[in-house]
Amino acid sequence: MRFHIITIFPNIYDSYMNESIIGRAIKNKIIEIKFYNPRDYIKAPRNNYRPVDDKPYGGGPGMVMRAEPILKAVEKAISKIKNKKKILIINFIPSAPKFTTIFAKTFSKKYTDIILICGRYEGIDARIDKILKTKKFSVGDYVLTGGELPAMVLIDSISRQIPGVLGKYESLEEERVSSSEVYTRPEVLKYKGKNYRVPKVLLSGNHKLIENWRKAKK
Repeated sequence: MRFHIITIFPNIYDSYMNESIIGRAIKNKIIEIKFYNPRDYIKAPRNNYRPVDDKPYGGGPGMVMRAEPILKAVEKAISKIKNKKKILIINFIPSAPKFTTIFAKTFSKKYTDIILICGRYEGIDARIDKILKTKKFSVGDYVLTGGELPAMVLIDSISRQIPGVLGKYESLEEERVSSSEVYTRPEVLKYKGKNYRVPKVLLSGNHKLIENWRKAKK
């Protein structure tokens, strides 16, 4: 699986992509992540300033990202992809349908390359959605300053569905009986004069009772 990120702030990803499970998956070449900065596709004027935004038609506050540099960045990404039939292009919009694990499972099997467009400011010129036939998603009922965090969420969610990323299929929480409550040693945690104990059922050794308890806590 290859992820192609369209962003004017590629350095945002440095820490996250180099650590833990995602970092290991990249190192082991199970997934690949490439960056395309829209600023690189604007002809630099004499002062070397490359604006990717402009005032919105119809007035209003803020600025809107221009379509042309986004389109050129996406074209560059597509030019590096061999199988053009297995490409998915995603744009992030707060009012769009929410991304779920079901989508992550489907996309991990259906596509080899996913292009993630990270908007900024007041958003991106809406014509890119028509031209690129993007799939639009939201990651929650809130507004963020840009699409970089949602892109990280999708990369993490989709990557963990790819064989070899987590090591074992059983590591997927959604494929086993799990709960929102988990415990480990010590059996009795002493804190500020109080004892906090692990639920007795988890110490019983009765797998059926433990499974029922976990289902009730999901």
